[in-house]
Amino acid sequence: MAKPSTRQELKDYCLRKLGHPVLEINVDDDQIEDLIDDALQYYQEYHYDGVETMYLKHQITEDDYIRFNDSDQITTTDAPDAAIWENRNNFIEVPDHVVGITKVFGVSSNWIRNDLFGLSNQYFLMDIFSFSSGFAFGNFDMTNYYMIRQYFETLDMVVNTGALVQFRFNKRQDRLYIDIDKARMTPGNYLLIECHRALNPQEWSQVYNDSFIKPYLTALIKRQWGQNLIKFNGVQLPGGVSLNGRQLFEDAQKEIDELMAKSSSYYQLPPIDMIG
Repeated sequence: MAKPSTRQELKDYCLRKLGHPVLEINVDDDQIEDLIDDALQYYQEYHYDGVETMYLKHQITEDDYIRFNDSDQITTTDAPDAAIWENRNNFIEVPDHVVGITKVFGVSSNWIRNDLFGLSNQYFLMDIFSFSSGFAFGNFDMTNYYMIRQYFETLDMVVNTGALVQFRFNKRQDRLYIDIDKARMTPGNYLLIECHRALNPQEWSQVYNDSFIKPYLTALIKRQWGQNLIKFNGVQLPGGVSLNGRQLFEDAQKEIDELMAKSSSYYQLPPIDMIG
């Protein structure tokens, strides 16, 4: 099919692009399956259409609280007086399909924004008379109010007491490390993260028809074809035809390099600190 919607249809499409069934494609089915997995992994990690922005919540449990109060002790040497270092177990397990986390909410003390006696609300309450009189006489200064609110947001970011908190995340660990006071991990409260979640192609079949996936997988199969034939380079076949696996391999590698360069320039998400 010209618009593959399943894994098998994508495989058949790429083989046809390489000349099948007119030509025999010397690549094993297991090799193609591996290449499909490689193509999907690259697509999900480096292409903005391979992920979706999600908000996921987690209710803090007693186990989370106990783990946050625990630590691993590490000594630098075997000497009796060796220094002892502690590594806090301040992490929460994250689903495997989460490839990056950008924000964490729910474990902060918002003295600037949310508290009734916070700076932002207090400023509004102190200036409520001028707001009401301004509306009455048509001279409400929205510009000044906007600039003050922007200033409060800047304070919130600098002192790190707003909704955002310091955290660390690595995709290969599937752990969200939250660098906060352990006392703020209250069981029963909810933790909210803004994250990038990899699209499941079995659920969203349009992934198989993506304009990057199809040529990229075709080039991967072509390179594997050339790799399989390299040791037979120059062998004469019946009819005088000779194999040139190395040329096939090099052509495919050039196509892959061009596609990856295009992906980095046009399709990759902007670099942010907490992409795992």
